[in-house]
Amino acid sequence: MMASGRAWVFGDDIDTDVLAPGAYMKGSIEELAGHCLESIDPDFAKSVQPGDVLVAGKNFGVGSSREQAAEALKALGISAIVARSFAGIFYRNAINLGLPAFASAEAGRVRPGDAVLMDIEAATLTLRQSGTMLNCEPLPGFLLDMIHDGGLVPHLEKKLKGGRPAA
Repeated sequence: MMASGRAWVFGDDIDTDVLAPGAYMKGSIEELAGHCLESIDPDFAKSVQPGDVLVAGKNFGVGSSREQAAEALKALGISAIVARSFAGIFYRNAINLGLPAFASAEAGRVRPGDAVLMDIEAATLTLRQSGTMLNCEPLPGFLLDMIHDGGLVPHLEKKLKGGRPAA
């Protein structure tokens, strides 16, 4: 599974209140997503394209446990998140929603707007202009199966219907 797009780069301690602002929590996910990260980058939600990759520093997704933070990124078309580290609840919410999240000590090497290619299975992020390949911590097979199936709920539905998880 490959994702190709532009890198959106953010710093440390990006919290769930910035990803899913509380003032918009009662609306649809599309409305909420339209305000994702607006306090840091007002153009993010309007400019992000399907396949783009979000890259961040330490402790990405810190704050409340609202799963809408990951859901908003997925609704905007973010194909993967690469960060130096994640807040535990955000990380699990992203994976449960089928949004690949990778820890990488090399995340700081990505620049805003870099053209990138994310190989989900190999856990590598390639900077297309230079060909530089950055290593991420790989996801175990059972989490890759969940991501291929679209998240935890579709994965469980598939298993309950007797389907086999994706290879």
